[in-house]
Amino acid sequence: QVHLVESGGGLVQSGGSLRLSCAASGSIFSINNMGWARQTPGKQRELVAVIRSGGNTKYADSVKGRFTISRDNAKNTVYLQMNSLRPEDTAVYYCNAEGLDLTMVEYNFWGQGTQVAVSS
Repeated sequence: QVHLVESGGGLVQSGGSLRLSCAASGSIFSINNMGWARQTPGKQRELVAVIRSGGNTKYADSVKGRFTISRDNAKNTVYLQMNSLRPEDTAVYYCNAEGLDLTMVEYNFWGQGTQVAVSS
């Protein structure tokens, strides 16, 4: 089992910044992709950013130039630096990790989510 624990959400004014963190723990052999997605009520979960084990990144068009994803492989942790936040960024943000567990079985887990609210 792999556990993901997010932190760093909160309330911020439009134009402000927040930094989300997500630490993975448990039966981890390797972590390939780590990423963030967000969801608002009544809408599908939207992929925000992903970072591969080699460091390659991909962003949703809506956050390019404002959000930066990074990871610390030694700590099994992924970060999402969110700048120039807008009210439309308000959502629950979920962390995701994919890789191999200690039995060499692929896993794909989500965290419990952290709320981000941006006031206008």
